[in-house]
Amino acid sequence: MSQDVRDLVTPSCDLLALGEPTHQEPAFGRVRNELFAQLAERGFRSIALETDRVAALAVNDYVQGGTGSLDTVMREGFSHGFGDQEPNRRLVSWMREHNRNRPPKERLAFHGFDAPTENTCAPSPRPYLEHARDYLRLDLDVAGLTGDDTRWSRPEAVLDAAMSPGATTEAGRLRVLADDMLTALYSRAPELITATSREAWFRARTHLTAGLGLLRYHKQSSLPLEPNPRIAGLLATRDALMAQNLLDIRGIEEDRGATLVFAHNLHLQRNPSIWRLGDRGADWSGAGAIVSSLLGERYVCVAGSLGRSEALGLHDPAPDTHEGLLQSRITTWGLESASMAPSARTRTDTHPGQGYFPLDRATLDAVDAVLHISDGATAGAPAHG
Repeated sequence: MSQDVRDLVTPSCDLLALGEPTHQEPAFGRVRNELFAQLAERGFRSIALETDRVAALAVNDYVQGGTGSLDTVMREGFSHGFGDQEPNRRLVSWMREHNRNRPPKERLAFHGFDAPTENTCAPSPRPYLEHARDYLRLDLDVAGLTGDDTRWSRPEAVLDAAMSPGATTEAGRLRVLADDMLTALYSRAPELITATSREAWFRARTHLTAGLGLLRYHKQSSLPLEPNPRIAGLLATRDALMAQNLLDIRGIEEDRGATLVFAHNLHLQRNPSIWRLGDRGADWSGAGAIVSSLLGERYVCVAGSLGRSEALGLHDPAPDTHEGLLQSRITTWGLESASMAPSARTRTDTHPGQGYFPLDRATLDAVDAVLHISDGATAGAPAHG
């Protein structure tokens, strides 16, 4: 058992994935902050969280020393309610202070790698496509094709194929338009970067790929499928977009240093992700499975594990479960090689409202290490920020 994440950073690693088994236990964010501080000393220069990539541009502006308040950036720079989490606030505050008086190449960068979607809705692609259109100085009536933004953002557009605008003639024209703009963005890159900057070009590409991703997600929403294939298709599409974002981020950060990515285990594990609730269920390849297959040894994965949690109402695990065996060896929190995990059974004392996905043998066999937190109430003292 170790509390030094640097033990896991192999010479080939440039994307270290740190998973959490639930979003509802803040101790994982606190421990993540400690580990990222260790990694910054080891040459890591960026972190990517499971939050909207476009919104996160405002967070990166702030940690680079930009104007504005911490309250504003936490409210506007995160999706999925993650801006309300205290560990994230401490992370942003610490990164800004860390970057103070450092040259740009040594500053820490903040990225989101999620698509701008929520659980039951996805917004209109209009503002993302218009950002790219304006950067390219094109005369295109994007709003005329998208129409009222609410027809895209209402829950029915994702939950009911018949209500989705994703298969309309206008959506098809938007996909062609966005693809043409992406080609133009690359073909005109020399003149555009000379006239603006590499940062502005990458920002335009980030908006444009987000808009394209939303069009693909809405297209998937429009397919008249049975519930289980429908859920699986949407989950797979979202993770494919997340994987593309991670690869883009590594392209941006490649010359500066390695990246820590933090998200739910389901998005980062190498083996297929599985979700079950009653007679509903889905199996799909998460972003980690996709990226790992492309990066090979450059991708190192750590799965999160939890013993007990007051925040979740989760009690000590049974001794013969994967978490129970880890609990017997780790008193606060620690990192342990997944190859050391003995045979055990999957935990069964959880319920869906906790958002907790227990460890299983397939996941352990496909990750490099486990981060186990024994008790969420005491692990990861808030040392930063």
